[in-house]
Amino acid sequence: MDSPSRPRRLRCSVQSYDWGRLGGESTVARLYSKNSAEEIVPDRPYAELWMGTHSSGPSFVVDAESPLLLKSWVSANPGSLGEKVVERWGTDLPFLFKVLSVAKALSIQAHPDKELARVLHETRPEVYKDSNHKPEMAVAVTEFEALCGFVAVEEIKFVLSNVPEIVELVGHEYTNKALNINEDDGEDKTKSILQSIFTKLMSASKEEYSELVSRMKNRLDAENKVRKLTEKEQLALRLEKQYPADIGVLSSFFFNYVKLKPGEALYLDANEPHAYLSGECIECMATSDNVIRAGLTPKFRDVKTLCSMLTYKQGFPEILRGLPLNPYTKRYTPPFDEFEVDSCVLPEGASVVFPAVPGPSLFIVLAGEGTLKTGNAVDEDKILEGHIFFVPAETEIGVTAASGANSASALGALQLYRAGVNSRFFQ
Repeated sequence: MDSPSRPRRLRCSVQSYDWGRLGGESTVARLYSKNSAEEIVPDRPYAELWMGTHSSGPSFVVDAESPLLLKSWVSANPGSLGEKVVERWGTDLPFLFKVLSVAKALSIQAHPDKELARVLHETRPEVYKDSNHKPEMAVAVTEFEALCGFVAVEEIKFVLSNVPEIVELVGHEYTNKALNINEDDGEDKTKSILQSIFTKLMSASKEEYSELVSRMKNRLDAENKVRKLTEKEQLALRLEKQYPADIGVLSSFFFNYVKLKPGEALYLDANEPHAYLSGECIECMATSDNVIRAGLTPKFRDVKTLCSMLTYKQGFPEILRGLPLNPYTKRYTPPFDEFEVDSCVLPEGASVVFPAVPGPSLFIVLAGEGTLKTGNAVDEDKILEGHIFFVPAETEIGVTAASGANSASALGALQLYRAGVNSRFFQ
């Protein structure tokens, strides 16, 4: 009899957004090809590999009698989610797991909290297709760049003193208010001034800002011949090449420029502005695809909603480096109930056990090969790069990396990631 408690192999979906890396340059393309047995198309952008139950990029159980939607399988086997998960989130995975391959900047965006998501879904379901919030976390696989959250007050003042094109758009009244902020001003007043400036900037007409973006480019190109440009100025020129005459080029000066090393992670709460710029990462989030965009994109922009929803919190974001669970595994724990992510790198011949947990897990083999077995079972299944598994609640998993002549990996290491419900939810 087939046990609903054993791991299930999945075939997953790919998204070809235009910011994705092309063909064989994309980790997403490589993983998707190995997962689905489809050929890589050299000139196709492969942006995101989706693992989960979201209808925009569903996963299928492939070791059933015939391919079956993971969402349908989970609904028919609610015990696989665990009692507490079903009680809180119903018969659906509460998290969506992804791999991203980013060649150029994604849109300047934010994700709504639960209340705003519900309102947007009710009023504009054709644009906002989910009623759920979408907190998320990105774990860098390569060097990974992002814009995230607003810079501190002193940097705001520096921007307004050194980027005349922004001053021209927002006006001298708002500029002077920001330049005169002092330590005695409360947090609410500072946020109010920042919101006024940012809203004025983002609400400018295309005719106004496109000329100023062009003027900024020409000014920086000229100044680059006589001085070294700042990192932010160099970034603005890079963004202008990707998105000419876009307001996002100017607004980038207001955000923290974050550079993650491989193994570092960034988490993003609801109502916080951000934009991924380049690199490859593992991403996990609450099950939702709600995105409110306002720049660096050809897609629909909802500037009014974005500017009104942001927290306008300032300061550099927290960088997670993972807490060791054992010599091979690190855990990234964001402050959200829906998910956590484990990163595991096993050298040749090494083994590790992922203990049984009260909720479901998704595993992806990012590189290498090895074997996987369930609990005390004798039989082992071979696992390879691109294999993705759904592991039911209360299921212990043992993984061993291939060694010697049994290993086809040049590095001899098995690299995999696990997404699951945040452990703190069960405590």
